[in-house]
Amino acid sequence: MNIVVLVKQVPDSGVDRNLRTDDNTVDRGSANNVINEMDEYAIEEALKIKEAHGGEVTILTMGPDQATESIRKALSMGPDKAVHVLDDALAGSCAVTTSKVLSAALGQLNADLVLCGAESTDGRVQVLPHMLAERLGVAALTGARKLTVDGSTLTIERQTEEGYEVITAETPAVVSVWDTINEPRYPSFKGIMAAKKKPVQTLPLGDLGVAPAEVGRAGATSAVLEHSKRPPRSSGTKVTDEGAGGTQLVEFLATEKFV
Repeated sequence: MNIVVLVKQVPDSGVDRNLRTDDNTVDRGSANNVINEMDEYAIEEALKIKEAHGGEVTILTMGPDQATESIRKALSMGPDKAVHVLDDALAGSCAVTTSKVLSAALGQLNADLVLCGAESTDGRVQVLPHMLAERLGVAALTGARKLTVDGSTLTIERQTEEGYEVITAETPAVVSVWDTINEPRYPSFKGIMAAKKKPVQTLPLGDLGVAPAEVGRAGATSAVLEHSKRPPRSSGTKVTDEGAGGTQLVEFLATEKFV
């Protein structure tokens, strides 16, 4: 099975993240950038499928030069090769234009299965898997907590607030996963050394048939107009129970519209 895993480099969610003051986009230059957490689970699932059914795993990334760091980290986990969509015109691309570029790249890779995280920790819009499936004309199996492969048939348990739904489709398909699906492996020293020699193909927009004017801030369908820092947390309200504590607590909850 030919599996392609989408990997995005994002600012580390464990530290402060900022938007640029000039264009309101994510300030990646001053951040500690890492692989999007959910994408690590997608990589692990791809490797498990390869180990059980054979095939090849390719990492696909769209991002600036520094995204190469995350590509090598992803390859150290075990995938075979990577494709890096790299072009200065891509800076500031929205989800819609990102899906256009990635679908063009996927069209050249002939994937049986496209795996990705259910969301990215910087955007958190959860729409890219659906957009890619629509552009590619394939099934979208999203929000998987479990994936079963039986020949060309894919079955997922889609995680919901009430439990899960069972969804089945034939390959080719796009599957997005949550962090409940598996436990990603740690790269071994051997894997880290091997990753340095694995092929990474660079694709500019010209090779994908996408014009620069269609992407980036110029082609974006949405944009952040303004932003501000989250206000500091105010001190809490302490209720001292002198016989009417319960009433005071209910009044406070009602004021805050919790009840």
